[in-house]
Formats: sequence, structure tokens, C-alpha cells
Amino acid sequence: MADRRPLQVGAELDWLVNRARSLAARGSRAILGITGPPGAGKSTLAEHLCAALGDAALVPMDGFHLAERELRRLGIDRRKGAPQTFDSYGYRALLHRLRAATEPVVYAPEFRRDLEEPIAGAIPVPRGTQLVITEGNYLLLDDEPWCDIRELLDEIWYIDLDDAVRIRRLVERHIRFGRDRDAAEAWVEENDERNARLIAQTRDRADVVIVSR
Repeated sequence: MADRRPLQVGAELDWLVNRARSLAARGSRAILGITGPPGAGKSTLAEHLCAALGDAALVPMDGFHLAERELRRLGIDRRKGAPQTFDSYGYRALLHRLRAATEPVVYAPEFRRDLEEPIAGAIPVPRGTQLVITEGNYLLLDDEPWCDIRELLDEIWYIDLDDAVRIRRLVERHIRFGRDRDAAEAWVEENDERNARLIAQTRDRADVVIVSR
């Protein structure tokens, strides 16, 4: 796998929908991962794919954020969004259950940005769901237990968005959810971009790189 180069494509939605549809048509459940740095458009693409396909389930990695109270207890609330601020073993366990597809329904958590908290049992994935889409920052990370996730997914797509556009989106997102501009820009510089540099190192491990400029 180290010698394999990812397929590099543009951000043409029709092509991406057709590729996702081909995964769902294999007969058994497929799991598609979408990754990339904060603000790259992972959630937006995943939502577009689900809308276009009609019967796919969306299970974001963000549902496995640790609760704010636990982040404060651990002293890592200023690093929210870094790998250690997620229940990574719980996420891996859920992917195992989704891959097995033996239960009548698997319930996944979601992350509510208006509350800044995860909500358990919010996303039902019935056994008959042919395609599950999961999106998040660290699907290609080498560290334990993230390193196991690659083998649980049929494909992983990495979104490579122009940094200036991505950072602008991040700042606006933080403002939208309550920070003033100075605080939003500081959070992006000190936290989000620190995470982004780590994620960028995983780009070439993806099956598909979506270049959006």
C-alpha cells in the first residue's frame, strides 16, 4: 500500500455520486470514508452524496467527541478536535458493528454544534442499508486505534481544498456558532490548523483525492 498513489480527481459531484453508487451496488454493505482537514467540506460532500443516493446512511466521526465536562476534567478542552479528544476506540467499535451488519439496527451518535456536545443514539442505521458514509478528520491516521479504521472501510476519499478558502470557512463557522472574529481567528490558528497539519500528512494514503480549488 505504501507504493500506491491515490486517484486524483476534481470535485465533480456527478462523478463522485456514481463512484459511491458503484460501492453500494456490490451486494454487501459498503462503508465509504471521507476525510480531510477541518473546513475542507467533508460534511457537505457526505450530505450531498446521501441526498443524491437516497438510501445511504451518514455516520460522522464527530459523534465521538468527548463531552465538554470530560475534556475539562482531562485538561484538553483547548485542544478540542485533536485526536485525543475523541472516543477513538468507541468509533472503531461502531465501525466493526456497521461492517458486520448483523444487528437489526445500529444506533450511532451525532455531534450538535449548537450544543458543542455529542448526542448518543441519534442516527439509526438499519441492517438493510447498503452504503454507510462516515466522515471525519482522522480516518487515515497511523496511531492506535485510528490505524485500524482503514481496513474497516471500502474506500477513503480525501478532500484537498485551497487553504485560504478552508481557513476562511472555518473562521466563519466559529463566528456562526458564537465566537467573535478575534476569538475565531485565534482558535483556527492555534488549534484547527495544528490539527490540519497532522491530517495533511495522511493525504497520500487515501484511495481518491478530491482536489477543490
